[in-house]
Amino acid sequence: MGTQRNGFTRRESCVLSVDVGTTSIRCHVYDRKANIRGSCTKKVSLLYPEPGRVEMDPEELWQGFVTVVKGAVQDSGLQMCQMEALGISTQRATFTTWDRQTGKTFHNFISWQDLRAAEMVRSWNSSCTMKAVHGVMKMLHFLTRQKRFLAASLVVFTPQHVSLRLAWALRNVPQLKQAVDEGTCLFGTIDTWLLYKLTKGSVHATDYSNASSTAIFDSYQMCWSGFLCSLLSLPLSILPRVHNTSHNFGSSDPSIFGVPIPITSLMADQQAAMFGECCFETGDVKITMGTGTFMDINTGNKPHTSVAGLYPLVGWKIGSEVVYLAEGNAAGTGTAIKWAQEIELFSDVKETDSMANSVKDSDGVCFVPSFSGLQAPLNDPKACAAFMGLKPSTTKSHLVRAILESIAFRNKQLFDVMLRETRIPIMKIRADGGVCTNDFIMQLTTDLLGRKISRPAHFDMSCLGAAFVAGLAVGYWKSKEELKKLQTTDRLFVPQSGKGDGCKDGVYKPVLQSWEEALQRSMHWYSQP
Repeated sequence: MGTQRNGFTRRESCVLSVDVGTTSIRCHVYDRKANIRGSCTKKVSLLYPEPGRVEMDPEELWQGFVTVVKGAVQDSGLQMCQMEALGISTQRATFTTWDRQTGKTFHNFISWQDLRAAEMVRSWNSSCTMKAVHGVMKMLHFLTRQKRFLAASLVVFTPQHVSLRLAWALRNVPQLKQAVDEGTCLFGTIDTWLLYKLTKGSVHATDYSNASSTAIFDSYQMCWSGFLCSLLSLPLSILPRVHNTSHNFGSSDPSIFGVPIPITSLMADQQAAMFGECCFETGDVKITMGTGTFMDINTGNKPHTSVAGLYPLVGWKIGSEVVYLAEGNAAGTGTAIKWAQEIELFSDVKETDSMANSVKDSDGVCFVPSFSGLQAPLNDPKACAAFMGLKPSTTKSHLVRAILESIAFRNKQLFDVMLRETRIPIMKIRADGGVCTNDFIMQLTTDLLGRKISRPAHFDMSCLGAAFVAGLAVGYWKSKEELKKLQTTDRLFVPQSGKGDGCKDGVYKPVLQSWEEALQRSMHWYSQP
């Protein structure tokens, strides 16, 4: 680990990276070859105070963050003073608000999964105001041909957006309303809160990738949307300053880790995973299969205007370069597998691959994985999860195969929308996330898409992406070309001979059609989302 001479120790240095996910907080220590030298993980406790409400305790999250950083450095056998930089990747659109003077939060983190604003969403989407906004934006698009007006004419609110959940909090949390009136209120997603805590309240900031994921940021103008904030009565004064993704955000206070550590990247998790997969070129695609599935395509230096529910995001801004992504998502991917395990369809997730392959098909059973409604391209929050086509001959293996098939089918659906909407030639496809360890899902997705898909040797791509950006900021790594050389691949999945182009030689065509019929039957099931 270096040599000691005259009391001076020449030691190697590393980069720290933390990923705050939906189910866990993970910290890795990376060396120059992007090898993980030390790790620490802590579970995230989700709180469910009422049906439909999902929260996290801010103080518990902060303590968990500090614990995993200290644990990872200890696990590496290195010291805090050897950490050159810290990168932070976080789940998106989960937020809290706090007092500028005391740092005390007015409420728990309101998770991206929270549905408390569902009624406000329904009310706004059907309101005369929204109809008028859409009409005006269509007219502006007709007159100017600017795509940002077309995007605004198509926008609808969803419970996942920060906008209406924040509007709900401003209406229903008395201390928060008072603090806004007094000018002492601050708003932040998880990255902003952690940065505030790390710097002992001296920095209130976020980056472009996190800001663009809130739905109150204008990705075309690269600033908070004054129009939307005015429409929903959201005070601009409480929003954090937006910086480049690779930026010197300040250093952690020495009292926290014993030494100050430069914080040089804040990044939203899916954008960080895209960077970790080295999807730097226009047409590069990343599929993350974790709690949900997130499919992102690099659209270059222009945001994509969608008509079918793809979301335009800022991937990252490094120096003067801005990279945009278009994203489609399917909620409930990992949730479906976890649910199947809880009802004892299998005991170990590793069994699912062999169970699915032990039967030649699903015996006509279709599974609709819509525990949180259906996203693009159907966009129905009232859809229900369901098994359809059950028979006396149906076994556990058939049910497991139907669940795994449904995940691959949603991948195919999202990919088709992405191809149709963006018209960007696909350069490469990389997959990551816990679910991508399942060979059955990976091979079927590859066959249905008719494209090669690479699976990395390590799956914590969000952590790696934030580390890469942090390391670039301090010169630990010199260029994106250097990062590409560090990329590792566990396996390259290739479409099976004669079974590509999405049809698997016609074998899956009728199965896909049946599954799409099942989707239609599951739609509009609930009276409220």
